[in-house]
Amino acid sequence: MSDADIQNYALAGEKLLWQGRPKQGLMFSRKDLFLVPFSLMWGGFAIFWESMAVRQANAPLFFRLWGLPFILIGLYLVVGRFALDAFIRARTQYAVSDQRIIVLREGWFSKLMAIPLERLQTLDLDQSGNGTGTISFGNDIQTGYGRRGGIGLWTPALSNIPQFLGIADARETFDLIQRARNR
Repeated sequence: MSDADIQNYALAGEKLLWQGRPKQGLMFSRKDLFLVPFSLMWGGFAIFWESMAVRQANAPLFFRLWGLPFILIGLYLVVGRFALDAFIRARTQYAVSDQRIIVLREGWFSKLMAIPLERLQTLDLDQSGNGTGTISFGNDIQTGYGRRGGIGLWTPALSNIPQFLGIADARETFDLIQRARNR
């Protein structure tokens, strides 16, 4: 995927003000302070359950197989979600134009999200000390998920909430969006 790809989604007369990509590789968020211990407890209990069921010589086959889906879910929660998130972010591009916010995901989870600047109801910046940060353009309630968060809670790159994840110079981009929105 080249940087020029997102330019193909610009409307006639639309001017791109900024283009970027999310942080690559492993990325943690504040939510992981809760999610990592929970996923370790889930995975640990699933492995404990399965090992106890397998040790019982007279345990029915159903009980021996019952824990396998829970182990697979545990593996996703402990490791897989980070790998999937990194995989999706590697195929994601962002842009700010004089008219819209654009998020382009390509590959297995392809999706194009474009929000006109005048329809932006929420604009949140979550920035770390090194200038890297995430800009969110909505919340769970606006996208119909209530407080649950959906899969986007576990795998942020799959969130239905449009956001620029882990971008460099997040404050500068945030300010650029504010200026473009106020024109």
